[in-house]
Amino acid sequence: MKTFGTHGPVNPEDHYVVSRDAEIADFINRVKLGRYIVIFAPRQTGKTTFFQWALKALAADRTETYFPIELNFQVFQGNSASDFYTTLYKRIYEQIGGVFQKRSTIPSEALTQFLENTKLTNHIEMLEFFQQFGAFLGDEKLVLIIDEFDGIPRDAVSGFLNALRTIYVQRSMRACPYSIGIVGVKSITQLNLNRSISPFNIQDEFTLPNFTFEQVRDLLAQYTDEVGQTFAPEVIENIHRQTAGQPFLVNRFAQILTEEMNIPKTETITMTHFSQAHIEVREEDNANLTHLMTNIRRDPSYKNILMRIVSYERGVRFNPRREIISELVTLGVIGKAPDGMCQIVNPIYHYCILQAFKPEMNGLEQDYLPEDTDFLDYLTPTGQINMELLLDNFQNFIARVGFRILQVPETPKEYVGQDLLYAYLDQFVSLIRGAMFLEAQTGRGRMDMIIVHNGHKYVVETKIWEGERRYDAGKKQLAAYLKLERVCEGYYVVFDHRAEPEPRVQTEMIDGVTIRCYVIPVVQEVPSDRT
Repeated sequence: MKTFGTHGPVNPEDHYVVSRDAEIADFINRVKLGRYIVIFAPRQTGKTTFFQWALKALAADRTETYFPIELNFQVFQGNSASDFYTTLYKRIYEQIGGVFQKRSTIPSEALTQFLENTKLTNHIEMLEFFQQFGAFLGDEKLVLIIDEFDGIPRDAVSGFLNALRTIYVQRSMRACPYSIGIVGVKSITQLNLNRSISPFNIQDEFTLPNFTFEQVRDLLAQYTDEVGQTFAPEVIENIHRQTAGQPFLVNRFAQILTEEMNIPKTETITMTHFSQAHIEVREEDNANLTHLMTNIRRDPSYKNILMRIVSYERGVRFNPRREIISELVTLGVIGKAPDGMCQIVNPIYHYCILQAFKPEMNGLEQDYLPEDTDFLDYLTPTGQINMELLLDNFQNFIARVGFRILQVPETPKEYVGQDLLYAYLDQFVSLIRGAMFLEAQTGRGRMDMIIVHNGHKYVVETKIWEGERRYDAGKKQLAAYLKLERVCEGYYVVFDHRAEPEPRVQTEMIDGVTIRCYVIPVVQEVPSDRT
């Protein structure tokens, strides 16, 4: 039986796979045109798998003959430039031998002698090697795929790229390499070569996108066809929405649901199962989320810009020439929204970012509830959540603690209201053994928290006050989302940081759904001791 792969390259013999036929056809077409291609995609998006499939497609092409060499530069990290070229040639030599072996042929005596006598110590010798090797290939076209390009030693980058550029600009049908695919986390144009212009300004950038909804649906259908177990349609929709099609996360969700939760194969996989899997994905120490956390914590400036993106509707304009934005895009954390602003790429990452930047303890936990009250008091006798009372109490809690919210550690005052609401609801949901996750429709500046408990769904949207117009627009956005989710009631919490805030509590009927609205003042400064 096949499985959903989350460790390294996947293959159709052992795994359920997304074929990427359109993307491979696009890449092959660029190879045939002799392009020097830079593949842009963050880690764990299936780049290595993609190129292995692309090379197989090239080998199967009967219209032209290609000589593919696949290299991985990860092993070169820490090498000097001279050691890099020496070891690089060993890998090239092995790859050339491998191609002949797969074809069940042997190289000519002249080619064998040439290969055995060649030594590389710098980019000039590499350039000469490729020129001479091309003569042995005749009508064959060398295609060079370089994975993990970021592993190249720093002092070798400029010379290496200049050599490839020289081949490209002097190109002919016998150019060697004829086409190149460079794979790495960074776009070549991001390489900081002493602040000079990249020598590889002839690149053809290729983006490997996340899975579409249709691809996620077809991936899960492969499992259903083989095993017979079905996924409820809303489960498929939510897997795609929560991951935005990120390949690792999609496969990890499917892996948990089909292999680790021991759901009887005769049962349909439901939203109850999805909620359990969602908790497992976001809380576990998997490779993808560990890598995300490492990256966003390594630069203190990341916290400020990420929190502005998630907290303010006016957001941050997407400017790829701004270094910090370019870095976060490269790492796969943010992307460009349809309106030209920055957005977090998926709700799972959004959740993890909030978790990463909230303090372990805010110091106000003991003040969440009034005396002689327990969180369980906010459950009805039938086991439903009394969200109105729960949020009324939160509003009262903010008033009770007053300026002490400014003493919450590691939390800028402009985000403290949202942080406290999130922590408050998170503690409540954990106690009642429910599930809480963020929704894909959050958009910039909106944080829609979805609570699932006893088969009921509760939607809480939170924002920072940015004016009456945005406040009213937010209610309409929430109403539209509630109707989409077939939920008849929602909760809208807006934090007012103005010097003269206007607290509000009101219940409105908008487009057939009920919305309970709160505008909660947030203290901005500690009162003066002077009388």
